[in-house]
Amino acid sequence: MRALVTGASSGIGRAIAGELAERGFDLVIAARHDDLLDAADALRRPGIEVTPVRADLATAAGVDRLVAALAGRPLAVAALNAGTAAGGAFGTGSTLEDQLAVVDLNVRGTVQFAHHVTAAMVARGQGRMLFTSSIAANMPGPFDAVYNASKSFVQSFALALRNELKDTGVTVTSLMPGPSDTALFEKAGMGDTRVGAGPKDDHAEVARMGVEALLAGKERATASSLRTQLEAVVSRLVPDAVKAELHRRMSEPGSAPR
Repeated sequence: MRALVTGASSGIGRAIAGELAERGFDLVIAARHDDLLDAADALRRPGIEVTPVRADLATAAGVDRLVAALAGRPLAVAALNAGTAAGGAFGTGSTLEDQLAVVDLNVRGTVQFAHHVTAAMVARGQGRMLFTSSIAANMPGPFDAVYNASKSFVQSFALALRNELKDTGVTVTSLMPGPSDTALFEKAGMGDTRVGAGPKDDHAEVARMGVEALLAGKERATASSLRTQLEAVVSRLVPDAVKAELHRRMSEPGSAPR
């Protein structure tokens, strides 16, 4: 059995890959960062093959590179986890280049690679896909507007695919973490925000819950703390204007407690 994990050099993606390796899957791991080879070394276990593919999945050429590396190697599992964020006020506190990079990786790259995976799995009549969404998908995100919108896209896309593929032997699962102890907030320039400085869920526990839901063919996993699960439930009930204001208080630059 072979599994593919994107964004696997660190954080939730690397932990997902580790969970799959423990369950006996050979791995293809993809990322654009220099620590991909270190991740591959750490993930290797007796009898488990780990193939790293360095590719920038925010570009069409990078996705094509990963697809080419998979030629003739069917996937039992594909975890589409690669993602990025860019915090700050849209239009004045962040560059257009940074915001379009979020769209390119979280949306365009996800669609391009998912198209290949879906076609291949449907042709075989089996396979499991995991999309890393976020509880941010449920709310407008002031000062993180493009990231939240991108995760709303991923969530809707995953659930639509799940319904499309329900009679094909292919399952689709959405993983919805809350703020987790990864480098995302630092890379997004959100270290001075309340959410960036606040408590985080354990990324390893997020990954475990996601893989369990994936292999069980479940619709979604809201991971991992009780706080995050409650936030996900409440976010479905609260008006969007209220959610936007609450998000603003968490993500506005300088909102971290002093």
